[in-house]
Amino acid sequence: MTNFIPIFPLGIVVYPAENLNLHIFEPRYKQLINECNAQKKQFGIPTVVKKRLQDYGSLVELVEVTKVYENGEMDIKTKGSRIFRILEVIKEVPDKFYSGAIVNYPDTKEEGNRELMKRVVNSIRELHKLLKIDKNFEKKDEDLKAYDVAHHVGLSLEEEYEMLHLLDERQRQEYLKRHLAKVIPLVAEMEQLKGKIKLNGHFKNLSGLGFE
Repeated sequence: MTNFIPIFPLGIVVYPAENLNLHIFEPRYKQLINECNAQKKQFGIPTVVKKRLQDYGSLVELVEVTKVYENGEMDIKTKGSRIFRILEVIKEVPDKFYSGAIVNYPDTKEEGNRELMKRVVNSIRELHKLLKIDKNFEKKDEDLKAYDVAHHVGLSLEEEYEMLHLLDERQRQEYLKRHLAKVIPLVAEMEQLKGKIKLNGHFKNLSGLGFE
């Protein structure tokens, strides 16, 4: 299935079911949002990495326009819907300020490995404990999926985008597992280093060691 969608390119990755709040101030995107709101249609947020528009993005639903300012700027609430792949960018759309794209919607597999996800969640808890972060997800641990936690494990924009076009939940779980296995020892080492630096200059109560 292919169709035309208006696009709002941003330097972020939006995952399906993710809630995203935006402040709209550019004239072209004020037009886009006003039309989507009036016509009850969705729009696409393709990811921009290093000033280059990428092929993949997420279709998002306009949930609510929470505030309209005197100058026409808006605060809006959106929610990720499904992943799309750009086939062709339409830079100039007749009578529109914004651009669009012809896209299709790749098939995805949402059934993951429950035990693997449990290990991923446990690793996330370990990472957050090391970082002294208190993070409560909106779902029970057993209901969490890779998309729900991807923004909370320290992925770079490029890594978040790489995960966006992993279309099998098990692949996404494995991706997060590998990332956490790499980053947790580094964070633990940094915490030890911080502890050593804090001790430097303080009186130390040490026992003498025997030697030959």
